[in-house]
Amino acid sequence: MKSIHNLFEEYAENHRNPLNKAIHWVCVPAIFFSIVLLLLQVRLHEYVSLASVSIVAVVLYFLRLSPPFAAGMVFLYILSMVGAKIMAMQGIILWQAGLYIFATAWFGQFIGHKIEGKKPSFLTDVKFLLIGPAWLMGFIFKRIGIKY
Repeated sequence: MKSIHNLFEEYAENHRNPLNKAIHWVCVPAIFFSIVLLLLQVRLHEYVSLASVSIVAVVLYFLRLSPPFAAGMVFLYILSMVGAKIMAMQGIILWQAGLYIFATAWFGQFIGHKIEGKKPSFLTDVKFLLIGPAWLMGFIFKRIGIKY
């Protein structure tokens, strides 16, 4: 298994253009949030959604790569859950909002990659769908002094 540093280096190869990076700072968290909104709609049990099962799988994946990123993904999931709760309290239909955010954010991502002149990394390897949020988190971790 590649290290988190190797994965970040590979991911960074397709994310050098400053405008593409800026687009990613908006769109990658939006995509993560939209996926949580959509997966919340799939109930596996009264208290268990596909979102909760998915975050367990994501955390297990990142625990093998870097425990700080596993914690970061949990934090991002909790923020998404809080956002979902706020939206639901305002009467927003979560699956519709999730689809809209997902489509809009991916449109932005493809614009960013058109500007970059390179395909999105996940077209090479699907695991890069998980690496995108961590890659952004890595910049935050460096800024605040969290070692990974």
